[in-house]
Amino acid sequence: MNIDRSRTHAPRPDKTDGLGSLVADAARALAAVSAAPRLDAELLLAHAAGVSRSRIVAFPERDPPAGVEARFRAVLARRLDGEPLAYIRGRKDFHAISLRVTPDVLIPRPETECLVDEALAIGDSRPDCSVLDLGTGSGAIALAIKRARPSVSVTAVDASAGALAVASANARALGLDIRCLESDWFAGLGAERFDLVACNPPYVRSSDPCLDGDLRHEPRRALDGGGDGLDAIRVVLTEAPAHLAAGGALLIEHGHDQQTDVVALASGFGFRIVTARRDLSGLPRFVVLQVHEPRPQ
Repeated sequence: MNIDRSRTHAPRPDKTDGLGSLVADAARALAAVSAAPRLDAELLLAHAAGVSRSRIVAFPERDPPAGVEARFRAVLARRLDGEPLAYIRGRKDFHAISLRVTPDVLIPRPETECLVDEALAIGDSRPDCSVLDLGTGSGAIALAIKRARPSVSVTAVDASAGALAVASANARALGLDIRCLESDWFAGLGAERFDLVACNPPYVRSSDPCLDGDLRHEPRRALDGGGDGLDAIRVVLTEAPAHLAAGGALLIEHGHDQQTDVVALASGFGFRIVTARRDLSGLPRFVVLQVHEPRPQ
């Protein structure tokens, strides 16, 4: 029998051209839903393969191991449906720590790192201060503060038992000793007072189409701030004075177009505006407040 050996190693029609080809095809598809489609594609493939992204980038010519391509296409479909990369991978980096995230918690954003930086700067003058992370979600703020300032006492509260379970698991995984408490804002804290209260409350307006669009996979209760986006902020401003130690500070994150309204509200609730800050994009993002001390008679 005459065998044409030039054809014995021809690629099968269904055979991939390698990891690089998978990434390139996925990046083209992801361009419709992602601001960084190639990065997303590389991270998704690394997740599906159980390797680092650098392995994917360094060896684009390699064929995917058995089962990897099918897993990759499954997670790619989820991303194309708009599911955030952090939920698919189950992790999100924040302020030099890696956090487990699930749909029970809001995905930590880079702008909130600015609030942590401000909290750390305030805490530097009080190395043994007590800190409350109000509405902790994944524990991002509480754990970032505790990691950077181990001597600080940190309490993390959330009304969601699911969110609190994620925060507690993150604390254990990072080996950081914080107290996690289920509480609807300050309700479960009795008469406790804190030197510093940090809060990233829901502040998206209920009518914002993003809640049913780009943000639809994240917990609505962590995003929806009511008609003007300020319902939760009003609650915090109302209750915070009873839980701030003398000279204590309240840090509140808000929407980029809400700072004027938040400052006006805070003044009306008897707060002094220490500073109003912008995030790394230059957008107004949070305020630092203190309760007006009564004047001596």
